[in-house]
Amino acid sequence: MVVALIMGFSCGVPLLLTISVLQAWMKQEGIDLTTIGIFSLVGIPYTLKFLWAPLFDRFTLPFLGRRKGWLVISQILLIISIALMGLCSPSEAPWMVAFTALLVTFFSASQDIVVDAYRREDLSDEELGLGSSMYIYGYRAGMLLASGGGLILADHIPFSMVYLIMAISLIPGVVAAILTPEPLSVKGQPATIAAAVVEPLKEYFSRDGAVMVLLFILFYKIGDTMASAMTTPFYLDTGFTMTEIGAVVKLFGFWATLAGTFGGGILMFKLGINRSLWMFGILQALSTACFAWLALVGHSIPLLSGVIAFENISSGMGTAAYAAFMASMTDRRFTATQYALLSSLMGIPRVIASAPTGYIAGHAGWAGFFIACTLIAIPGIIFPFYIADTKSEKRLNSSEMVITQK
Repeated sequence: MVVALIMGFSCGVPLLLTISVLQAWMKQEGIDLTTIGIFSLVGIPYTLKFLWAPLFDRFTLPFLGRRKGWLVISQILLIISIALMGLCSPSEAPWMVAFTALLVTFFSASQDIVVDAYRREDLSDEELGLGSSMYIYGYRAGMLLASGGGLILADHIPFSMVYLIMAISLIPGVVAAILTPEPLSVKGQPATIAAAVVEPLKEYFSRDGAVMVLLFILFYKIGDTMASAMTTPFYLDTGFTMTEIGAVVKLFGFWATLAGTFGGGILMFKLGINRSLWMFGILQALSTACFAWLALVGHSIPLLSGVIAFENISSGMGTAAYAAFMASMTDRRFTATQYALLSSLMGIPRVIASAPTGYIAGHAGWAGFFIACTLIAIPGIIFPFYIADTKSEKRLNSSEMVITQK
């Protein structure tokens, strides 16, 4: 469980270093909103990680073992990439920043693939629920350090030092990966790269409603994600300091998200996954609309705190239901590749749909931007009515549904 916690932390740190922290750095150096929005495209590896996930199932490195070998390699290269990113300048060499940020997201996505596979193979069915919860808590702690801690530090030290500190914070993950035991060999390891690629996809697309499920995963959090892509520039434009953003938005929001994640897991057992997805989707859309209210009011710490609490609780609930649904759609024989496929689709709105957000905000104004994001969320609220089949409900309540507590 300690290893799951540490690995979750290592996976949580890199994500926001290429989103909110990078946005604050670029905003500080005078980069325009359209360029900031376009920089979200560096997260493309998160959406395409299913393309190289089969390699980690098929090949075993000649040291440390099948999972640990790939994990340590990806972690070391990730640390180097983060440190190199801090040495660049968004105003003087923006494309070098983009290149190093792309390296960060690639090695971070690779680490995610191996950690997900390791956790599934290392823990028994009875332990997976708690292990996944520990992973999520570690992940949120890593995000808190990178975004909240990073922004607070940036008020006092250069961003280059912030990125170096974040790179150093990943060293415990490398130590844990080296010391922890290698999982027992899994039966049915693909004998060829073709089998590692084809069989998981063949099994998934043989199901009824497979395409509808993919569309749902693609659209469920699109409005919430697009709004989140521009929140840091919004806070700064509204007059909030980076210390206020770090303390209220990140630290306070961290605990609100954990509360929402835990509460969402409890409610799912009472409501069922489909009703939960629908209700949580409505709450997510309403929380996005509240940002338009904040844009009209202006600088107000109490209102910011209220909006952040509502947004993070509703987002935590939606994420819990989202993760539970994806896990219920995964065949245990092909967990690494199938989960990489589904989670890659989950990341598309964060990357592709977020790219034009700076342009929209620059032309529609902040209030108009958040209202647009609220309207864009409507299709995601409707989709649960079309995927409410009894098989997904049964999967959720079966012993194989091991990530509900996330």
